[in-house]
Amino acid sequence: MIKYCQWCDESFNTPTKNQIYCSSECRSEATKQKIQQRYKITKAQERIGKDRRCSGGCNTSISIYNDNGFCDSCSINNKKLDRTIREIKDFFDYEQK
Repeated sequence: MIKYCQWCDESFNTPTKNQIYCSSECRSEATKQKIQQRYKITKAQERIGKDRRCSGGCNTSISIYNDNGFCDSCSINNKKLDRTIREIKDFFDYEQK
């Protein structure tokens, strides 16, 4: 019986009708992804009913699905800050050579 792997979408031949992955590697990778998804859902469910505020100092209310703890405006600013700091470090590293 020829089937298609639910992880990598490759065709494989199986003697049993209930096999859905072509190899143990595909099965373990799919299992890891399912565990991560369940973990994210569980963490979001634990946040229901709790007042969550931005960790960036602006005190904005954030969603239960926000995993990083920062609102959109603080998250964007932190990314810009990190990039600028990296550029400055690279500049000084280049000058020292």
